[in-house]
Amino acid sequence: MALQYTAPLDEMRFTLKEVFKAPEFWSNTDQLSHVDEQTVDMILDEMAKFATEVLLPLNQSGDEEGAKYLGEGKVATPSGFQEAFRAYADAGWIGLGGDPEYGGQGMPKMVTMLIEEMLFATNQSFTLYPILTVGATLSLLATASDEQKAQYLEKMYSGQWAGTMCLTESHSGTDLGIIKTRAVPKEDGSYAITGTKIFITGGEHDLTENIIHLVLAKTPDAPAGSKGISLFAVPKFLVNSDGSLGERNGVQAGSIEHKMGIKASATCVMNFDNATGYLVGPENKGLAAMFVMMNYERVTMGLQGLGASVLAYQNAAAYAQERLQGRADDGVKFANKAADPIINFGDVRRMLLNAKANSVATRTFAMYVANNLDIAKFSDDDTARQNANAKVALLTPITKAFLTDKAFEATVDCQQVFGGHGYIKEWGMEQIVRDVRISQIYEGTNGIQALDLLGRKVVKDGGAAMFAFLEEIQAAASDCDHQIGVATLKAAERVRELTTDLLDKAGNDPHAINASAVDYLHAAGYLCYAYMYVLIVKASAGKDGEFYAERQKLADYFTARVLPKLYAHADMAQAGSSAIMAFDNEFFA
Repeated sequence: MALQYTAPLDEMRFTLKEVFKAPEFWSNTDQLSHVDEQTVDMILDEMAKFATEVLLPLNQSGDEEGAKYLGEGKVATPSGFQEAFRAYADAGWIGLGGDPEYGGQGMPKMVTMLIEEMLFATNQSFTLYPILTVGATLSLLATASDEQKAQYLEKMYSGQWAGTMCLTESHSGTDLGIIKTRAVPKEDGSYAITGTKIFITGGEHDLTENIIHLVLAKTPDAPAGSKGISLFAVPKFLVNSDGSLGERNGVQAGSIEHKMGIKASATCVMNFDNATGYLVGPENKGLAAMFVMMNYERVTMGLQGLGASVLAYQNAAAYAQERLQGRADDGVKFANKAADPIINFGDVRRMLLNAKANSVATRTFAMYVANNLDIAKFSDDDTARQNANAKVALLTPITKAFLTDKAFEATVDCQQVFGGHGYIKEWGMEQIVRDVRISQIYEGTNGIQALDLLGRKVVKDGGAAMFAFLEEIQAAASDCDHQIGVATLKAAERVRELTTDLLDKAGNDPHAINASAVDYLHAAGYLCYAYMYVLIVKASAGKDGEFYAERQKLADYFTARVLPKLYAHADMAQAGSSAIMAFDNEFFA
């Protein structure tokens, strides 16, 4: 009853090469001249083997054993994790997208994103350890001094050292402006960091010899609120001038959380007691520096959802082919058996098709965002870079929130296919549901992402970025012969009307944004998926083979059974705040 997984390499390569034509971009971009199709194929093949053969067998055992707090600040990861992490690091996976100047391999985001999908599909808990390190290297690369980059990055890319993101405090979740952690300057230019951070993924573990904590704190004379936040690098072990490790720093784990899922990932309470820290970037500019890492993690959480839904779908689809239960509505197909496989029942197919249509659209949309991230980073065209950056900013909250919301729905549908067996631990489906649930919560809850989309990304610029994106969608859909083209044009017009209406409401109703944001994000998310199916049917049109025919059929299913949800969310968003705000606070007592 162990979970099975086959990396969907055919779907990945179709998305990479035929939908987005990535090899053409690589060959025409100087900074990506080292990337070629054959190398990328080899990378995908090798990760498929590693994920299936090394990580998947540790998924259920890691959940059962969990990370353990040993006392005195020590944390143990489950059996097999140390060996798997060392193999992962030694193969160069952590530095796959890293800067070659510091030992990275410089692969584009469109490649690393597919790697992350396979990692999350096979072991969500394990994946969080190296993923947080990658995020930390991005912040350091963008903000740290040359000396700090030279000191940290190579050893983090190699997996010798790990990295964390230390933001949240018990009284301060989303509102980082009220953090209490303090950084007092010392005579040698370093700072004494004192405070407690909670919910720190990988804050302590036994996988690496050192951990570099990126910590948000305030200096004594810092301005109030978020404008007074600075970023500091606080090593677990201090680093000597020759690069060797020195004495233990004043930071340690006080405990680990006992969680619903991702139990093999150590989520720590971290205590900083006059720990030596080093300012990263300018003083009072720490939040912007940390957002480099935070936005990476937000996009990555969408991939966590994708990986989980693919694993859930594959196992549910296999189970539905084998499980004999009842008789199909169109007659006895298996006369020599007491019952038919449940795959013959329309409602089982509905659940499986919801999950499949979701995963295909999710992967395509994630790759669309990755494509724009690569354009923003590597293109020689200034206008193209600016446009790509604007789209990434607009779409990051959708990538985090909509993708994880739809993934959770998909995993629950797939669990439901199993009936009572889906609720039983041995089958593994309940673990997928528990593990992926966190993706909707951390890195800014999905409600916060919706507020970011509508309040910051749409209302603040008068809808300019959204309207530009809608024009792109309509241009792509206008010459699509499949029915998804017409449906997407209609959906885009509905989102345009909704956006215009909410821009007007935002100026008159103080509750308009908060009351409508989640439904607005979902309407926009369904439109994004419709756009992706436009791209998919265009890329598969006129090509022979069952694979391409299935792309067309999935677009049919999405058009008929999924896209209509856009209009319900648009109507709810447009209804405004009156029904929500009609209740006095005492009603909720």
